[in-house]
Amino acid sequence: MGEMRILIRDAKVVFPDQVTETNVLIEGGKILAVDAARDHSAEEVVEAAGKVLMPGVIDDQVHFREPGLTHKETIETGSIACAAGGITTFLEMPNTKPPAVDQHSLRWKYDRASRVSRVNYGFYIGATPDNIEQLQQQHDIPGIKIFIGSSTGDLLVDQQQALERIFAETRLPICAHCEDEATVRANRQRLGADLTVHDHSRIRDHAAARIATQRAVDLAIRYRHRFHVLHVSTADEIPIVRSGKPWVTGEVCPHHLFFSIDDYDRLGTLIQMNPAVKTREDNTALWKALLAGDLQVIATDHAPHTWEEKQAPYPQSPSGMPAVENSLALLLNEYAQGRCTLPQIAHWMADAPARVWGLVGKGRIAPGYDADLVLVDLELEKSIENQQQHTKSGWSAWAGTTLRGWPIRTWVRGQTVMQHGQVAENVRGAAVRCDHQRGGYFATADGIGV
Repeated sequence: MGEMRILIRDAKVVFPDQVTETNVLIEGGKILAVDAARDHSAEEVVEAAGKVLMPGVIDDQVHFREPGLTHKETIETGSIACAAGGITTFLEMPNTKPPAVDQHSLRWKYDRASRVSRVNYGFYIGATPDNIEQLQQQHDIPGIKIFIGSSTGDLLVDQQQALERIFAETRLPICAHCEDEATVRANRQRLGADLTVHDHSRIRDHAAARIATQRAVDLAIRYRHRFHVLHVSTADEIPIVRSGKPWVTGEVCPHHLFFSIDDYDRLGTLIQMNPAVKTREDNTALWKALLAGDLQVIATDHAPHTWEEKQAPYPQSPSGMPAVENSLALLLNEYAQGRCTLPQIAHWMADAPARVWGLVGKGRIAPGYDADLVLVDLELEKSIENQQQHTKSGWSAWAGTTLRGWPIRTWVRGQTVMQHGQVAENVRGAAVRCDHQRGGYFATADGIGV
């Protein structure tokens, strides 16, 4: 952890309710002051005039493929891509090989990350139809992940009795991939042979998402169990998520905000995702839901495959895309277009995920919080290029897109982990600390964090 005292001077600092030009003092990995004197003594002074200082991004849904599929990504390469994109904390999903469904497999991931991850990290435990005892034993991790109707080997939990037990007999927050397996299979059967990638959105359609989300939200309300709907993809799901307050929160991913079925002709299997991309009308509805507070979080669902794997003809092609190093820039470009504010971006990408998962000391720029910060140049314009990607997969569905507003420096617990695209070799993040007793996202006052 960085013990050096650092003064970030004259930055436009993004607070939950405003942007204020001020000086931020950090030491020992923590934020000491957000209104420090310009001439405060420090070993390093960062001249940040004209730049914006934001809380580091927390991505609560990534797949870093380790163990088992490390030709696609590793914890190390994924964390390097995070640092490059202004993400200071990731929460990683359990569908590795073997899956993280017990204490041993979880501890392996945490130990591995402690040695190689450039940014902070947490790992979910995966639910299976019969690992309820393992789920009950976990206390110091972000939460439980359920795949409701997504064909992911032993991680598919589709029987109502098993779902009831998980919601009734565990205490950690739960998140889920919600697509109804019966609907997906029926759609696939109906469409027959000679499928194209366009059929992916017909197989994983609005009904598949709506039915599974309604099913899970009903469980959350009935058992008063905190539940987070991952990657909401349809307008249909928004009122369902909203109806679950205060137990239910929801998130959206950049590909469901910015890509639609109209992009299949141009991008083909590069935008093949589960849940599938939907219509432009869904894009618009999801954006409005963010602005209205009906969805709270933006996360990437970073799920890389190699370029060669993605070139396979549908349906042999795998679903998933990399996104961690471009998600913040994509949202900063929306700010540049006047579609949202900087505090809104900081809320969706930092404060809200910290509150949903009870991440202590994360998500805001405030005294006592961890010095996980990202300095942004709102005037910087550059294009996403495949050859410049840090992800091991080496490509982006947004390749060739020019964005305005980019992260230029990232601190993890007071240590510079990225500066002008270069990621430090010697910085390591730390495991997140979780406090699940403070009420979650809809808790009053400051909620989690101090």
